[in-house]
Amino acid sequence: MPQRLSTWLSIGVFVALLLLGGSVRGQQIIYSPEVVNTIENSRASDAFWSVIVRDTTGKVLEGYNFEKMVRPASNLKLLTSATILDELGPNYRFRTKMYGLGQQKGDTWHGDIVIRGVGDPSISGRFYREDRFHVFDKFFSALYERGIRKIEGNLIGNDSYFDEHPYPKGWSWEDLSFYYGVEINALSFNNNAVDLTVYANGEVGEKPEIEWFPFDTEYVNFENDQVITPADTEYDEFYRRIPGTNTIMLGSKLPKGYVEKESLSIKEASLFFLDTFKKYLEDGSIELDGRIIVDEKSRNWETEKYKVLHEHVSVSLDSLLGQLNKESDNFYAEMLLKTAAAEHFNTAGSTELGLTLVKDFADSMQMDTTKVEIADASGMSSSTLLKMENISQLLVGMRSHPHFDTYKKSLPVAGKDGSLEHRFRNSPLRENVIGKTGYVSGVRSLSGYMKGISGQPLVFSVVTNNYTQKTSYIDSIHEQILENIYVKY
Repeated sequence: MPQRLSTWLSIGVFVALLLLGGSVRGQQIIYSPEVVNTIENSRASDAFWSVIVRDTTGKVLEGYNFEKMVRPASNLKLLTSATILDELGPNYRFRTKMYGLGQQKGDTWHGDIVIRGVGDPSISGRFYREDRFHVFDKFFSALYERGIRKIEGNLIGNDSYFDEHPYPKGWSWEDLSFYYGVEINALSFNNNAVDLTVYANGEVGEKPEIEWFPFDTEYVNFENDQVITPADTEYDEFYRRIPGTNTIMLGSKLPKGYVEKESLSIKEASLFFLDTFKKYLEDGSIELDGRIIVDEKSRNWETEKYKVLHEHVSVSLDSLLGQLNKESDNFYAEMLLKTAAAEHFNTAGSTELGLTLVKDFADSMQMDTTKVEIADASGMSSSTLLKMENISQLLVGMRSHPHFDTYKKSLPVAGKDGSLEHRFRNSPLRENVIGKTGYVSGVRSLSGYMKGISGQPLVFSVVTNNYTQKTSYIDSIHEQILENIYVKY
């Protein structure tokens, strides 16, 4: 069916429902001509739009295609983060332990040092004043203060707390080179990425200089085929990690004087953790005589042979959820969902087990899970589909949840922080919209909480699928829709 004919038929259905009265689960719906007109008069009227607004009782006030299946992108994190919070509680903390297998004689540890990964996504600088070696320094200090200057044994990392699948189903291989498509592993460091900086300081036609964190490590191999272009040209990005390797191809074109920073994924996260920690020990004058080894077997950590040398305790989950939702962090979403599964089922955490918890929680929120297809925690999978009717139902239900305050505080605030920091700045909705953004190619979404001009609390979702206009333009239509709703209520 031609798109324009389909659009006019949609308007015809809208008019009929406006005259006859629509219903969702028996409720009367007031269909909004302002919403329809805004969409149909936009340059993106040929995209698929879904809009729903509810009051705090769950009554639908405005609706447009909300009963249709859509790709939600990171709006899915509203559901997965709510599940994680319900399962673990806001005060949950990760406890990453360093064990000694052996004994100390003089300044030498005879035996292995073992670090057990338990899924902590924050072993980076995010919560430690940007000191990305904060946790490594605590482990190092625990050894150094014991007088240990040499380890005659192996450095072992155990990552059995999670299963052996580094990616959820449905992630595109094109995303796996970048920070938003990194491996998920129980023993992770620096979000399982190296941080590349490129300096276009040379002459036009030359290669720019590069450096990377940590240590310009040889764990990755950069093939630098980038070129410096004249200063008045545009930056043209190209980064790709060759699948199955730690070789990263750099093919960007950078204007003279340009500085580019990019976080790029690595392969075999637990080995990356160990390789980096080994270098940190050696830089601090603790020699490792053995190898670095990844152990994937579950162990009985309570036996006497595992002597705890240090325990790192993370910040609490309420802080970690802020990183997940405000920054729309895929890595945190996937790590935390696997953790919830590991804790709940007392087995290796997996995405599949985590998603059973998500669906159970969705049922408890009175969502229609017969019409939900979820493949990951973050919404990046192309096979994830649901109805925005369900997301808005979740948002209404969470208002009565005992941890609602924590949940709401984890969301970005319009014009203030997170992924909404630069939106609604010159709008009456600045600091009035508290919600979750979402983006993958062809999908833009925004759902959350707001107040109308009268002060009436509202729950909303606005999603666009299959658009070809610039995302900034889609954002402007979303904002126009929400401003019309604000004035109306």
